[in-house]
Amino acid sequence: MAEPATHTAQATTTRREARTKRPKLWHVVLLDDQDHSYEYVIELAMNLFGHPLEKAFQIAQKVDTDGRAICTTTHREHAELKVEQVHGFGADKLIAGCAGSMSAVMEPADSGDDDDQGQGPDDRR
Repeated sequence: MAEPATHTAQATTTRREARTKRPKLWHVVLLDDQDHSYEYVIELAMNLFGHPLEKAFQIAQKVDTDGRAICTTTHREHAELKVEQVHGFGADKLIAGCAGSMSAVMEPADSGDDDDQGQGPDDRR
């Protein structure tokens, strides 16, 4: 019985690269209001955004000095969730006259802002 011939030629395949469009990224920006302590901002940044203590302190400083700080950069749905969580975080227990949570807004990340300090552990999914 004869052995079958082995085929050594390699088949060439053309591969179309599937280009998936990445979702537009959004900054979640915490806004200063003079009614919340550094401790509150640090706790918020650690609990809601997963930042370590040092990063949370830097966010608190930036909010205090610049009136705003980027907490994270992520896709739209996640950014919307994070803004809602900031608004629902509650009043600062260390300030007697504090009426409620801090404010946060979403801004498109492609606005030319080079401030990438908001990169948290769950960002850029």
